Amino acid sequence: MLKINDGSLHEECAVFGFFNGGNVNAAQIAYQCLFSMQHRGQDGAGLAGASGNNVHLHKDTGLINEVFSKQVLDEFNKDEILVGHVRYATSSSVTMLDTQPLVMHGYEGFIAMAHNGHIVNGNEVRRELQKRGVLFQTSVDSEALMHIIAGNRDGIEAGIKDLIATVKGSYALTLMCPDKLIGVRDPWGIRPLAIGRLGDCYILASESCAFNAIGAAFIRDVKPGEIVIITSSGLQSIQTQPKKNTSLCVFEYVYFARNDSCIDSVSVYQSRIRMGRYLSKTEPVEADIVSGVPDSAIPAAIGYANESGIPYGQCLIKNSYSGRTFIQDGQLNREQSVRMKLCAIHENVENKRIVLVDDSIVRGTNSMYIVKMLRNAGAKEIHMRIASPPVRFACHFGINTPNQKNLVGSYLAPEALAKRIGADSLAYLGIEDLVAAVGNKQIGLCCGCFDGVYPMPIEDVNA
Repeated sequence: MLKINDGSLHEECAVFGFFNGGNVNAAQIAYQCLFSMQHRGQDGAGLAGASGNNVHLHKDTGLINEVFSKQVLDEFNKDEILVGHVRYATSSSVTMLDTQPLVMHGYEGFIAMAHNGHIVNGNEVRRELQKRGVLFQTSVDSEALMHIIAGNRDGIEAGIKDLIATVKGSYALTLMCPDKLIGVRDPWGIRPLAIGRLGDCYILASESCAFNAIGAAFIRDVKPGEIVIITSSGLQSIQTQPKKNTSLCVFEYVYFARNDSCIDSVSVYQSRIRMGRYLSKTEPVEADIVSGVPDSAIPAAIGYANESGIPYGQCLIKNSYSGRTFIQDGQLNREQSVRMKLCAIHENVENKRIVLVDDSIVRGTNSMYIVKMLRNAGAKEIHMRIASPPVRFACHFGINTPNQKNLVGSYLAPEALAKRIGADSLAYLGIEDLVAAVGNKQIGLCCGCFDGVYPMPIEDVNA
């Protein structure tokens, strides 16, 4: 299997948890929820299930429909509690061992955990645990979190409080131990986690789109620093002290989250519409058609079209089945990979002045190939409009960003970048307008990839 490096940013994963308070098919619910969050990770998936003190696990590399056959899912049908995960690996190594959930067995029974995020003092935490004699079986920082939790003899809740006090970085966690499902969100609120309900059943998920997939009701978001404990008695909340500078990753709204999700009371779709409107106000251009690069940029393109009065139309079609290829590494260059994913609609492109809206630019190579594709289809003019500021800095909290020297926004002005990719013009959405368009007033936003200002001191981050 080859993971195509398409030059875009990638999320690490999604987490899921389910407490079966009724007589429902737990496995089918898990499958549908994980499938709805497949966009957050395509390298591996896993599911751990428990009834009483008995826990079982299935995980592997690949997509959801490759990892879980009907025969495998049948083993989870009647479980009382489930924890699941889809993974995007930040390293080139994709192994079944590092795929989650992770399961440990201790004095008081089992713990299973799924993690979305990245621990910035992970090396330090790992070394301290090793000094105490802890042995590690995987290369993922998530395992260190489990050892912290399991190492507290006062119980899992006390262990989670230790984790919150000790660990620096981003994490949304779903955990289970005998008779409990637990959700945890880091005290900065960098990674999202939501609570849903289906009858007498509770669901935890990275995005509320998982609830839409099964007809569940969205209850609320887990708060920064909150520990949510779900048992047969219902839902209990333990609120630890959140950080003063709580900051959700802004890229959840720009790119990562699915359009039908709502994060911290903000509609992802509507925030993207507003990004397009702001972009049209600040960076207008005369054109015949506005179009978006599928899929996450389409709402911003619609917002741009609505604000500008220029008709919206599709200029590019995405191949929905291009997520993975079995062509061996080296046989497929980046331009060919773009062609596998996108095709121009000649009738909408030929002899047209096009405003092409994209959510972001990372290396600029994708944009160059897309512009070339539209030129070949007969476009008269192509004006790139980016619904976010230039990506200038690396992310240290769970996004796989290239080295800063490969971030084209860090060293090329818009005019020079337009010339490089072959566009007639290029302009970005300003950072103030992006923040206003999202409008997340609950916990604020981390815009570190745009302005280099992080929720915690950069010196705490491992190189």
